Amino acid sequence: MAYELYYWDGLQGRGEFVRLALEEAQAPYVDIARGSEDDGQGQSAMMALMGSKTEPFIPFAPPFLKDGDLTVPQTANILLYLGPKLGLAPDGDLRYVVHGLQLTIADMVTEAHDTHHPIASGQYYEEQKDAAKARASDFLAHRLPKFMGYFERVLAQNPRGDRHLVGATLTYADLSMFQLIEGLRYAFPRATARFASHYPRLAALRDAVAARPNVAGYLASDRRLPFNETGIFRHYPELDTRAH
Repeated sequence: MAYELYYWDGLQGRGEFVRLALEEAQAPYVDIARGSEDDGQGQSAMMALMGSKTEPFIPFAPPFLKDGDLTVPQTANILLYLGPKLGLAPDGDLRYVVHGLQLTIADMVTEAHDTHHPIASGQYYEEQKDAAKARASDFLAHRLPKFMGYFERVLAQNPRGDRHLVGATLTYADLSMFQLIEGLRYAFPRATARFASHYPRLAALRDAVAARPNVAGYLASDRRLPFNETGIFRHYPELDTRAH
């Protein structure tokens, strides 16, 4: 039975972290909200499920995953569930190390989103541009180097070598780090122009993930939606003001 992934149509967003794991593992899945022939039925089904007055354990927001009768919400939680099933999580206690890294990636994703929506998600970017400039400046000067410096040290201090964040084989955290780096490079091309020189291990990890056959095939397919200015990572040139 195919997994059912629910996320907003037309966006990579947080659902992309789950898609990368499913694509790397070549696991059968259906991207429900994309529907068929752009008829909107899939997204309507997603909204109906979230708004149900009778279904138990309804999700608050996408992404969420259905595996038979089980509904698993939240990106990091979905990956914690899928990791062992897809061969993308280590055995034993290291599984929770991977989960912790995924939660830290989620923290940074939220901060990246808040560079363009620092006041309210319900307001347009144009209504909060001045605050966004201040938030983005601080993010690029302080938060991005702090997060990326931490992840670079995680690679350097991995007892099994610096090719992966945890252990000696690929985990979903490596895939998610690829997506995080791609999102940051899209949103802040000037600020990340020297990314590889500052964070060589992370840059090497990103390149290694991109070169994996299943990932490369996905990236070249029409299943991989492009970044755009309605997603988490948005490119506004006026926010991309500091080189790192």
